[in-house]
Amino acid sequence: MSQKVAVLGTGKIGEALLSGMMRAGWAPADLLVTARRPERAEELRARYGVNPVTNTEAAKTADTLILTVKPQDMGTLLDELAPHLPADRLVISGAAGIPTSFFEERLAPGTPVVRVMTNTPALVDEAMSVISAGSHATERHLAHAEEIFGGVGKTLRVPESQQDACTALSGSGPAYFFYLVEAMTDAGILLGLPRDKAHDLIVQSAIGAAVMLRDSGEHPVKLRENVTSPAGTTINAIRELENHGVRAALIAALEAARDRSRELASGKKD
Repeated sequence: MSQKVAVLGTGKIGEALLSGMMRAGWAPADLLVTARRPERAEELRARYGVNPVTNTEAAKTADTLILTVKPQDMGTLLDELAPHLPADRLVISGAAGIPTSFFEERLAPGTPVVRVMTNTPALVDEAMSVISAGSHATERHLAHAEEIFGGVGKTLRVPESQQDACTALSGSGPAYFFYLVEAMTDAGILLGLPRDKAHDLIVQSAIGAAVMLRDSGEHPVKLRENVTSPAGTTINAIRELENHGVRAALIAALEAARDRSRELASGKKD
């Protein structure tokens, strides 16, 4: 790889991207990182052999900047970068809810911006990263973003108008599954199982179900029907889920997540 890429605000997701790029063949010499705390920067240097720099140095020297700071910190970061960032550098934003126009208005005219919503399974190379182009981003810029995020999972291009919905579904999605596993584990304990055994049963069932969804090509309704025999245990459980409005609650929850993503875009914090 000949281009230099800088990851700004290298937390867990930023570090996952960094390690994924190195597994994909990027040399440490071509990777720059910034971190708020000096000890964190030195930790990254020791672990990966990359060069910690300041945000200003990253703006001056990197060909691509991946911004992984919190949405509420993005405006301050852009104010710091803007005086030093040439318009031919690619800016990739990983901030939930912030549109590419927010960056384009604060950076040099014509700066290409790509918006990406990834999720925490990037830590185990199973991320779902959703990619959208800003006004000045080209096919080359999108392909470069796919190259980077493809190192930690699957990528999908969507129009930016769909990003808030994707944030609700996949950006926040892992938390819903963790919540479900937590609830099912509690149910297993109530039914008389030790916590560790209940956990193992549920996690392996979740992995198996996910692989079937991915690889079988079957609709989830069909897969569910294959488990649901007449007058059996599963249909009784499904009936209780329907009686308690679980489907409606999930739809309402995802709508709430989408709406919050829109609020973040408008600058609302609370």
